[in-house]
Amino acid sequence: MKTLISTLSLLCIFTFSNPLSAQSKRAAASAGRLEFIEVEPNVKLHVTDLGEGQPIVLIHGWPLNDAMYEYQYQYFVEKGFRVIGISMRGFGKSDRPYGKYDFDVFSDDIKVVLEKLKINNAVLGGFSMGGAVVIHYMAKYNGAHVSKLALFAAAAPSWKQREGYPYGASDEAAAGLIQTTRTNRQQLIEDFGKAFAASENAISAGMAQWLASINSDASPYATTQSIIALRDLDLRPALSKINVSVAIFHGTKDKLCDFVFAEQLHKGLKNSYIVKFENSGHALFIEEMEKFNTELEKFAKK
Repeated sequence: MKTLISTLSLLCIFTFSNPLSAQSKRAAASAGRLEFIEVEPNVKLHVTDLGEGQPIVLIHGWPLNDAMYEYQYQYFVEKGFRVIGISMRGFGKSDRPYGKYDFDVFSDDIKVVLEKLKINNAVLGGFSMGGAVVIHYMAKYNGAHVSKLALFAAAAPSWKQREGYPYGASDEAAAGLIQTTRTNRQQLIEDFGKAFAASENAISAGMAQWLASINSDASPYATTQSIIALRDLDLRPALSKINVSVAIFHGTKDKLCDFVFAEQLHKGLKNSYIVKFENSGHALFIEEMEKFNTELEKFAKK
């Protein structure tokens, strides 16, 4: 009898102390979504993939990553959308291999992610440098997987001044910025933060520290190489290739990508309209968060 009681006691202890046994009795809590997607051998991108319904795909700016959309993710999940943020290679939790960091590579990576996730009829949005990325993607792949395009403070159609385009950074300013990424990236991030909003006090100190931490997390090499690629990118010829509806969100007080960029994009994109953010600088997605989210929701539902 004592032997039987001892055996039963041991069985009870094993059953209740073994978490695998307990987990096997319930359905998986995870929805089975991939957090890392391989875009080429030994290169994986980090993806935030939340919610169900109409997909909204968001591409970050420079040198941010998909974490910048923290205050968009839950909003759109609650509104019945599937929202997907992609960190480009070299940024955030994505792999950061030695190699090319240009707009062909970024566009190719997006294409693989959308294919592997079986995304169709997406609203594709891009912020700042990400705006240039999504325009390049749309032109290169004829808008594959995408039904609408949203541009947020886009560094486009050209971030740098060119013949017939007297807007944006001068050659000297672009060269100085690139050199600073190589010699004092920390100071660059600090200065970038001061110019990010409409004024230095337009966003809280906590928000500013949060953004700085995201910027600091980028690969230094990718930071330099991608801004060189942006310097060399002229998207004016690509605009006529985009046939979907386009919403252009831009802060009127933007010191990093002047509001004239939005006007130039509107001229070149035949199915576009501008949403002005009168109280925002470059950080419109947090400076006027409610307006940003509701206007993007409205555009997605059109």
